[in-house]
Amino acid sequence: MQEVLVTPCEIYCISLPTPFPVGNVNVHIVKSEKLTLVDAGVKTPEAWEHFTIELSKLGFTTDDIEQVVITHHHPDHVGMLDYLPKALPVYGHRFNQPWISKDPLFFEQHDKFYYDLFSKLGLSEQYLEKVGKLRNTLTYSCKRSLTMELKEGDKVPGLNGWTVIETPGHAQSHIVLYHEKSKVVLGGDLLLGHISSNPLIEPPMEGEARPLTLLQYNNSLKRIRDLQLKKVYPGHGDVVTNPSALVTERLHKQEKRAETVLEMLKEHPLTALQVCQQLFPQIYIKEMVLTLSETLGQLDYLVEAGTVGMKVEDGLWVFYSK
Repeated sequence: MQEVLVTPCEIYCISLPTPFPVGNVNVHIVKSEKLTLVDAGVKTPEAWEHFTIELSKLGFTTDDIEQVVITHHHPDHVGMLDYLPKALPVYGHRFNQPWISKDPLFFEQHDKFYYDLFSKLGLSEQYLEKVGKLRNTLTYSCKRSLTMELKEGDKVPGLNGWTVIETPGHAQSHIVLYHEKSKVVLGGDLLLGHISSNPLIEPPMEGEARPLTLLQYNNSLKRIRDLQLKKVYPGHGDVVTNPSALVTERLHKQEKRAETVLEMLKEHPLTALQVCQQLFPQIYIKEMVLTLSETLGQLDYLVEAGTVGMKVEDGLWVFYSK
């Protein structure tokens, strides 16, 4: 646990265990007009027990929490909402709602989206049959509803001086909270010091096109770089004290990986799966969604840049160098 003071309020970070490879997740207690919990960890007894113990060390109980803001819908950021009082206000981007409420119609569309997309990317029927298992991690999520939706430019009730910035990419529902006076951001998974966040493939909301998540993520990173922040309080790992420099470094690494993909395609056209197999030969089977998300992101980036084209052959998306 660490305590960081930020005028005019106090921020406390509590690190909680998760069952996921990413390791611990950070939740933040912000002591302002209202005692606010930013993100809500994962739904496990271990995380809840650890949370209540660390909260008591700060002189609080769970009954003292007056509201919750979630940066995005991933299970390790919303799960403990099920352990908190049902009457507690929950704020977040509107795209959280179908995920955290476990809307059955949305998840029917969810499975169809992944089945159709992964077919086009080159996955075999054997893997496509497992699409429903992509929802297994939702065991650690919650079943709640938003009390109020937050959007770009909103002021957060009970958090004087904090403004919402929409930062999609890692998740379509992702927001950060920006304190302009202190040049500080409560950043969720937008910018982590020790690892790069993955711009994950997600189904679009109704009536929208497939989100180009890497392009979104790059734009979100550039937005916070331009703010010349002093600190980012992340969803995992230590406080980031050099945000602008780190963003520049991450964007450069992404460009280098895109160049690697372009060189592959100069040799001959490939499906997304074939590119993925070359980029991640050891782990693509075990981490198919993560590695395909990264791969499709690089391909989207190159198509947008005009250096790569895409054609359909026998129902497969085939990418080629122009």
